[in-house]
Amino acid sequence: MNRSERSGLQVDENLLSFVEDELLSEVELDAKDFWSTLAHLQERFAPRIADALARRDDVQARIDAWHAEHGVGSRDDYETLLTELGYLAPEPESAPTIDVDRVDPEIAEVPGPQLVVPSTNARFALNAANARWGSLFDAFYGTDALPQDHELDKGYDERRGAQVIEAADDLLDELFPLATGSHRDVTAYRPSTEGLVADTTNHGTVGLADPSRFAGFNADGDTGNVLLVRNGLHVDLVIDPSTQVGRQHHADVSDVVLESAVTTIVDLEDSVATVDGEDKALAYRTWLGLMTGNLVSEFQKGGETVTRRVSPDREYTGADGNPLTLQGRSMMLVRNCGHHMTTNAVLTADGHEVAEGVLDALVSAVAGVYDLQGIGPYTNSRAGSIYIVKPKQHGPEEVALTVELFAAVEEALGLDTNTIKIGIMDEEKRTTLNLAAAIGEAVNRVIFVNTGFLDRTGDEIHTCFAAGPVLRKGDMKSTTWLQTYEDRNVDVALEAGFEHKAQIGKGMWAKPAAMAEMLEQKIGQPKAGANTAWVPSPTAATLHALHYLRTDVHAVQSEIAKRDKADRRKLLELPVDAGVADLSDEDKRYELETNAQSMLGYVVRWVGMGIGCSTVPDLEGTGLMEDRATLRISSQLIANWLEHGVVDEQTVRDTFARMASLVDEQNRGQDGYPPMAPDLDGSESFQAALELVFAGKQEPNGYTERALTTWRQKAKARA
Repeated sequence: MNRSERSGLQVDENLLSFVEDELLSEVELDAKDFWSTLAHLQERFAPRIADALARRDDVQARIDAWHAEHGVGSRDDYETLLTELGYLAPEPESAPTIDVDRVDPEIAEVPGPQLVVPSTNARFALNAANARWGSLFDAFYGTDALPQDHELDKGYDERRGAQVIEAADDLLDELFPLATGSHRDVTAYRPSTEGLVADTTNHGTVGLADPSRFAGFNADGDTGNVLLVRNGLHVDLVIDPSTQVGRQHHADVSDVVLESAVTTIVDLEDSVATVDGEDKALAYRTWLGLMTGNLVSEFQKGGETVTRRVSPDREYTGADGNPLTLQGRSMMLVRNCGHHMTTNAVLTADGHEVAEGVLDALVSAVAGVYDLQGIGPYTNSRAGSIYIVKPKQHGPEEVALTVELFAAVEEALGLDTNTIKIGIMDEEKRTTLNLAAAIGEAVNRVIFVNTGFLDRTGDEIHTCFAAGPVLRKGDMKSTTWLQTYEDRNVDVALEAGFEHKAQIGKGMWAKPAAMAEMLEQKIGQPKAGANTAWVPSPTAATLHALHYLRTDVHAVQSEIAKRDKADRRKLLELPVDAGVADLSDEDKRYELETNAQSMLGYVVRWVGMGIGCSTVPDLEGTGLMEDRATLRISSQLIANWLEHGVVDEQTVRDTFARMASLVDEQNRGQDGYPPMAPDLDGSESFQAALELVFAGKQEPNGYTERALTTWRQKAKARA
């Protein structure tokens, strides 16, 4: 790895070239100032981060020792222990109230789906940015959201098209009913500054039952747009009789386009495999390109080269006759790395890796300056903010550390105070227990809290590792602590004044192909008071948008705010059951195989191919979204069962060997796939998976990054 010296730092040439030739090319910050700023931030914050990590380890060791002596113990005694350790802080005497300025309406006011996209894939990132608007017709036509009763014709299948049109009419009747009759009866939509009227076969000319839901239009001969709005989200009826769909439609509608992915998190953390300067430069380049609006991706499709760019804004004549411009792109946030991560992309003078979150914060903010100064052709934040999501913080002290880091970056770059906003991911037990206090440390910056079952469960397992064998992964979903976690996150955020000011988020839908099931289940998230939730694809965002069109989340939040706050003490009920040891051999085998197979399916892509997030088929062949969060829970569960004798080492090794053959078979023929089974000892991917289990007890907080990075670096070096 070639390096050059800058301000006492040894910088990988790939990162150096990106920073000096691209990141700093059009901002008023020279290379000398950038590197000296990074050196200063590293010197100031790295020791404090190290102290925070040492405190984590010390607290965990004390919890382990207590469980070794008491087992699960009583809830009262457990609470006393955590309080004495400072792990459980007193509840604030009065709830913190956030006071955040310059927040864009996509975050403060408009509930809707949220995409998370790996920053290392420019094509995917552009798809996510452009998923602000999505075709409902395409989402219905190409997924199981509508049942398919026949094999589709090649090209356009008119029977399927008729089914899609009928389903869209039903939705329009539900969401935007006419004053009389049905959208199925419409022969023409006629929008104007006097309102929207529709010619129908049975009721003559009618308007909307609620005229205020007409937002605007375009008209150009036989083509145009009818813009509707509900719960802050827009729906565009595209009129074009020249298209195949438009000719089939009874009112010449060629598509129904929904405002879909209102926000997107561009991910530098959980969904990427960035283990050196080359990888980090690739990831940063995507975020910069989105902030400048100049990101481009070229790829082959159907034998032709396709060029993808960010979408322009959408222009209409508003219902009041004035020009109406709607944002053409998703509002973008960036997720930085957690405090526990370092990177060899930059080394200190004595050879230590720099704190990756410090480097991320500085680069993220500099790229954001392009947007703040309007250097590129498009705007991300019209309010003038940079949105950084910070994961894996343990309690209010670490949130305070992040806030101080962001303030230092602002000062170095000459940004106004509180320009950099923070999204707090509630995914570690110490943060969950002390969420109000954590929010209190960021009252002028926080614009986001969310829940995430898998990382939060991984931390729960590791925290109570010594207490006994934990429940099976599927059984975790019905535990008291988990439901309390989901409810209390919303309760605390609403008490802190998040309504109309910030996002309350829920977790990812993990089955990218199961859209019918998603439509049935995921509406529970807005009904639980979440004004955003994660989806795995632009198509899923379009379908999930239907839940926000149907649900007035602000009204739901107002009602939830009246209920009693979920009892924090219920979070102390541990998911440990001595009866797990008495499970049948078949149940143990299935649980072990399920977790081992998912681990290998994910790790072989991460370590062997550099893919940080992917759809991995499970034992039954169902594709599931896998990332480091799913890996954390699976590896911690097996490690816990080993520790408590539910399974033995040889059984685990034999199971992983069998599953390696299965995963190889599932991936047969995939370009660049490195098979594991022919040489298990020589497979970096297989060895990484084993290490995640057998070192799981000792791995701080049960995180997976160290093992993955170590083995990925070996695989890259060998390649």
